[in-house]
Amino acid sequence: MKINWRRKFASRKLWALVAAVATSVIVLVGAGEDVAVKITSLITTVGGVAVYILAEAHVDAKSGAKEEDQDVN
Repeated sequence: MKINWRRKFASRKLWALVAAVATSVIVLVGAGEDVAVKITSLITTVGGVAVYILAEAHVDAKSGAKEEDQDVN
């Protein structure tokens, strides 16, 4: 079975999990609350940007395919 990495990285659940794990590790190693908040916000921001980029790429690809179909007819 082939893994669809684009879909996996576009998952908000994945980015929420990454942020939760990072926060837990930060707390475990004894870093301060301010460090945990900053790193968590960085992860969720990067995740949000990744989801947006992948979603727009998907929409653009579908739009381009429809235009090609219309040009052929």
